Amino acid sequence: MRKLFHDIRAEIDEAVFVLPVLLLVTFGLVNLSMVGFASLSASNAANYGARMASVAQSNQAGVASGAANSMLEAAPVGTYTVSVAGGGNPGSLVRVQVEYSVPNYFASLTSLFGISTPANWTGTVRSDFRQEGW
Repeated sequence: MRKLFHDIRAEIDEAVFVLPVLLLVTFGLVNLSMVGFASLSASNAANYGARMASVAQSNQAGVASGAANSMLEAAPVGTYTVSVAGGGNPGSLVRVQVEYSVPNYFASLTSLFGISTPANWTGTVRSDFRQEGW
């Protein structure tokens, strides 16, 4: 009976050391996955907005911004800002830029280990298309 309690105590000691590290790694991967998802969503939205603006015959900036924002509504991770430049004449360049920001939930925790990380992960994605004309 005494050996049984000794074995259980040893297993609990192992769990006390392993479980916090396992949880920290798991939540860190979830946080980084959110950044990757936001980056991919921003890239797809910029590409879609630029493609829609390149075939629009009028109001290219409005079409591009609306198309990009409609794609981003399906991705509720982080905040996004869409900007459009160019277009208007056949052959001109239409540029859609999407900036994204995702909160870093581990910024305060990493400072305990002497690691400096930003409070928000940010990035910028740009897509360029040529304005079509017929």
